[in-house]
Amino acid sequence: MRGKMLALRAMYETLAISAPTVLEALVGRVTLEKCDVRLARWSKRLLAQIESELVVTGSEHIGTKESFILMSNHQSHYDIPALMQAFPRSLRMVAKTELFKVPIWGGALRASGFIEVDRKNRVRAIASLRRAKESLDRGISIWIAPEGTRSRTGELLPFKKGGFVLAQETGLRILPVGIAGTRAILPAKAADVQRGVRVTVSFGAPISVEGDRDALITRVRDEILRLRGAG
Repeated sequence: MRGKMLALRAMYETLAISAPTVLEALVGRVTLEKCDVRLARWSKRLLAQIESELVVTGSEHIGTKESFILMSNHQSHYDIPALMQAFPRSLRMVAKTELFKVPIWGGALRASGFIEVDRKNRVRAIASLRRAKESLDRGISIWIAPEGTRSRTGELLPFKKGGFVLAQETGLRILPVGIAGTRAILPAKAADVQRGVRVTVSFGAPISVEGDRDALITRVRDEILRLRGAG
């Protein structure tokens, strides 16, 4: 029961930042800065509610101005607040189109700059990733989980190519990230949230996107595996 109450509290916190964002979008007052502040507050509260200790390593690889395409393993909804807290600048994620259909929340995602991808339509998915270039040009880093969904077992799933297409088209470097611990908080398809879990977010050195795409995918995958293990 306590785990379900924590899940409900997380839903409340999400609604609390979504509603004002949607209202501001309707009157043309939503800004990148306001959304950044809300996302930072939201992610901090979600981790505090479950008494999770967040450990961040490799911050020296982030720098201060460069926009990245972040790529990480994906094992839990709590990957999102963990990475939002660990990455110190504007960050938005690529999310499946189903999330944008959720009342209020979906509108807030769209208004605040999250990127919608239809995983069932390859042409539309690639087009959405290309639209993400506009965000990157504004100095927002984009987070992509190349597995495309949360892993139910914790093992790294096969990587999809869409994010690597975007990376090579923009020329921006990929910042590899390993996330450990979030699956113990809330595994894929589970409903009960666990407290007191230590979460590690490990950043690796940025990776150039030049050269063969398959080789790039292999390199990024190997680095994420290494970083995840380091956590």
